[in-house]
Order: sequence, then structure tokens, then C-alpha cells
Amino acid sequence: MASHQDANARNGRIDRRTALKAAGAMAAMPAMGWTVVVPTRAATAPPTPITPGRAAPSPADWQSLARSLTGDLLEVRSPLDVCRKDPHSARAEAVLENMRNPFFLEEQPGATHTTGWFNAFESAVSPRAIAAENARDIAAAVEFARQHDLKLVVKGTGHDYLGRSSAPNSILVWTHKMRDITVHDDFVPTGGDGAGVPAVTVAAGSRWLETYDAVTNHSGRFVQGGGCTSVGACGGFILGSGFGALSKRFGTGAGNMLEAEVVTADGKVLVVNEFQHSDLFWALRGGGGGTFGIVTRLTLRTHELPKILGGFMGHIKAKNDTAYRELIERFLRFYPDHINNPNWGETVKFTPENTLELSLIFIDLPEEQARKTWQPFLDWIDEHPDDYERDVEIVSVPFKDYWNIDFWLENYPALIQEDPRKDQPAGQFWWKTNDSAVSEYMYGYASRWIPLENFKDPAALARTFFDASRHWNFKLYVNKAMAGAAPEAVERDRRTCINPTVFDAAAWILMQASDTDVFPGVPGHEPDRTKAEILASRVASGIEVIRQATPGAGNYANEADYHEPDWQEAFWGTHYPRLLAIKKRYDPTGMFQTHHSVGSES
Repeated sequence: MASHQDANARNGRIDRRTALKAAGAMAAMPAMGWTVVVPTRAATAPPTPITPGRAAPSPADWQSLARSLTGDLLEVRSPLDVCRKDPHSARAEAVLENMRNPFFLEEQPGATHTTGWFNAFESAVSPRAIAAENARDIAAAVEFARQHDLKLVVKGTGHDYLGRSSAPNSILVWTHKMRDITVHDDFVPTGGDGAGVPAVTVAAGSRWLETYDAVTNHSGRFVQGGGCTSVGACGGFILGSGFGALSKRFGTGAGNMLEAEVVTADGKVLVVNEFQHSDLFWALRGGGGGTFGIVTRLTLRTHELPKILGGFMGHIKAKNDTAYRELIERFLRFYPDHINNPNWGETVKFTPENTLELSLIFIDLPEEQARKTWQPFLDWIDEHPDDYERDVEIVSVPFKDYWNIDFWLENYPALIQEDPRKDQPAGQFWWKTNDSAVSEYMYGYASRWIPLENFKDPAALARTFFDASRHWNFKLYVNKAMAGAAPEAVERDRRTCINPTVFDAAAWILMQASDTDVFPGVPGHEPDRTKAEILASRVASGIEVIRQATPGAGNYANEADYHEPDWQEAFWGTHYPRLLAIKKRYDPTGMFQTHHSVGSES
């Protein structure tokens, strides 16, 4: 057994939207040392009101709570306050620079990665936060909120498109300090017996950056996790199913969960797995974060490390609409037999400019075999030079270097951005293509599983894709669906509460329009309402074309439309009644409520 702390992390993973191709050297961003300083321990009153229920806490109540904690009770303000009050000052400029840094956002209890969503929400600040250091702190927070009928929200890293990591007039449980990661050679769940399995336990504030370092770089294993290095490894990603770049091989994060420690609405700390509290364990594996309790740690299965990591990237452009429709149909005929399998993952983008943009990865295929797979498709392109032009490339590297920062700095430095701030842990970095997800404002964001059945009529599906692309671009994700996945991965995921329609889906579609550096209420950075209305309309029109062609297909709850229609059916399908019964058993008063979570309709 080995324990690893985040401060010495030296790793990351290639971004899920990236295809191993460097785009040229990138000058380092200037270091900005200014950060928000928040006082520790409770003052006599919060800076803005927390809306109380029937029993508003007094200053003495807050002080009593503060004394009971291992961690701190903080007053919280937005780091953007100075930008609103003095937008042209040097401090304001420094804050805006730091707001482009995902790790800065995670260090601020008053910041989240998504700044808002047009006609949906704006990121809010909880006036008070409990900087929890252990499960007892979280249990104290839950008990305090229950006694005083306060709104409670949870933030680990703040990666949540739907705004579930923040709420106005609430008390925040902030798990940033809970960062322990422990690798196990033979993990046996509590109450179980028999042989153990290799696994990793991650605390509530852990990130994939440190988790990959502990599991792969130090232990030579693989854990199925998220794409951004700054995404939390113990929280909404796993609890909301958790599709990663290699889910066709290894399954979802939820399917790989072996055990969880969770604080329930009555303030109890439970250890749940297949042997004890099995109903709650089932609900946590895909039932959504912040719904059934606050998870304080998770244990995840690890796997044998693949040998080869490859990328197939580039673009194919059609010179007219007719050729583009034919290109789409050819790809959709090619896809089920050649790409829809455990070796492939990531995306193909369909654009209004009649282009397919390829950002695919493959594992454990020799580079020559990957070329051979695609050669018939590329030969057809080359046979029609009047209709198409292409620029594609296949490369491969040893898989062991997937999260080796030194490898990427030496070979593909333009792919990564090291944290430019002073006095940060060595190796703290993110993938450059994730810049678009840092301080991101959503105009439109919609998604859908595409059933394998639809690929049996490639001409009809091609018409659907072509018509949808006239409204806005969209990506087809190979890895965020389970038809064609490895049988052992399917078997594990069938024991979770993920919508069963995922096992009939061969791909997942995402249509998104967003901007960075958009901050409601900040002069010069306000959302452009006219632009927002146009883009939101285009995304809505485009995804409706997809929905009409895929009735009952369902969707991935973590990455869905804020305005998802029939969300209970879309996210959980036939599992929803059982999930609702478990919700009522463990949280009868509805303490844990987030947007479109189980039970939130009531």
C-alpha cells in the first residue's frame, strides 16, 4: 500500500479533445501572485445574509460551529468583487488573469469553472463555507444546516456545467483540503471477504492530476477517470456516471466504484458497498452528485496498464453540400465495424463548414494496424479529389507516458500549460485545449446518446447529422456510450443505476456554444445578450433534429442541457422509481437538492 499527496504531483493526462499533435510553442502566461484572502474562523455575522428557515442561526451558533471543526469556517466573497468595484485597477486585471487558471478557481470557495448559463443561472457565492478536513467536519455541517433549515451546497473542484456547486444564500461544504490518495494492492470492501483487487482511494477534494500520478506514474496501473487534470476524482464526475476517454475499454467511473464513505442527511457517516447499505451504494453509482449525501471518499478499481497510446487527428473537408452528405454517410457506414470497439475513443466533429475534424485516440493497437483500419476510408477520399481534401496523421507513444509531464514538455510542449503562479506545486498543469472550459459561460449545451440501431440506416442518420450541422457544429464521442464496449466493462456498468439505454448506444453527441472571460456583473465582461440568444437558438434547433431522430435514446446526466426535457427518463430511464425510493429513505426532507437531481421535482 502506498500513499501519495497532491503537493508533489508531476503528472496529467492528454486532453480528451486533443490528438497528440503539437500546434507550436506556447509562451508561458505571466505569473500572477495576487489571490483572494479570506479570514479563517467565524466572525460575528456573514457578509451577506444566508436565508434561514424556521431557526435562524445566531452569532453564537456560528461560533459554536466554528469551534467544533477541525477545518475552518470561512466568510466567502467572490474573487471578482474587485473587478466589479474597480474594473480598471491592477488588482482587477490580476484577478481576471487568474480566472483563466483552473487551479486558482479551485482555491477560491467563491469561484466555479462555469460562470453562468444564458436563461438558466449565474454562478453564485455562498456567504459562509466550511473548509472541511475530514468526514466529521462534513457531518457537523450537515447537522448545522438541518438544525437551522439552511440551504447546503458542496464544492470539491467546482467543475459542474449545471451550476450545482454553488447557490445564493447557502452554506458551502468546501472539500478542497481533503486530498489524500492511497493506492491498494489488494482492496477488500468493508464487510466483504475473499481476495482483494487493486484499487485507489481518493478523498473528497482529490483531483485526477494527483490520482493519475499515484496510480500510473508511481504504481504502473490505470484508473478510469476524467479528462481535465483539474476535475475532481471524488465527486460529481464519478457519482454522475463518469465517462472517460477509455470507457469503451474500462467502463464508467461509477462501474469501477468499489466503496464510498458518505455523510447522509441525518449526519451519520456510512461506509457503503455491495455488502452493506447496498441500496445507497447502487444509487451513488450514477445517481448524481449532491443528491443522496456528501461523499467524503471513494475507492475505485484499477486496471492493468495498456501498452500503446495512439492518436488519429486531422480533418477532411468536403467541397460542397452533396459531397459532405456523402462523406457523413461513408463515415457512419465505417464506424460500427471499425471504431465502435474497446480500442477507440474521443471525438469526430461535424461542422457547418462541411468538415469532419478528427480527434480520436486508440490503445493497444500497433500504429500500422491503426493505419490499416482507416486505409479503406482514406482511399475512398483520395479517389474523389474534386470533392474532398484531407490532412490527417496517425501517431503513437508508450501508454506509460500518458500522464508523464516531462514527456509532454519534451515532445509536445504546446499541449500543456504549467501553472504560471509562484510558489505552486511542481508539475501543476492543464491541457491547453481545456482553456475553453475555464471560466466558461454557456449559451447553449445539449447532448444525446445515438443508438446503435440508428447506424443500421446510415443514409437516414447521415441526413439527420447533415441537417443538424446546418444549425451548429457538434461532436460525436466514441467513448461516452456502451454499445461496442468490452464485455467486462458492460457487466460492471449494468450493476449501476445508469440509464440502461446507454448499453444500446454506440455514440454520444454534444452540441455546445460557449465563451470564456464572460462574467455577469463585471464591466467589460458581461454576456452579450443578442449573441447569446442567437447561439442558444442555433444549439436548440440543432439538437432538436437529433432528438427527433432518436426517440427514447436517453442522455448522460453530467453533461446535459440545463433545460433537458423529461430529464428523469433521459438520465435514469427505468431506474428512476427505485432511485426516488432510495432518495426518500436516506433524505426524506430533501436536504440535498440540486438542479435536475433525483427528487428535485418535488
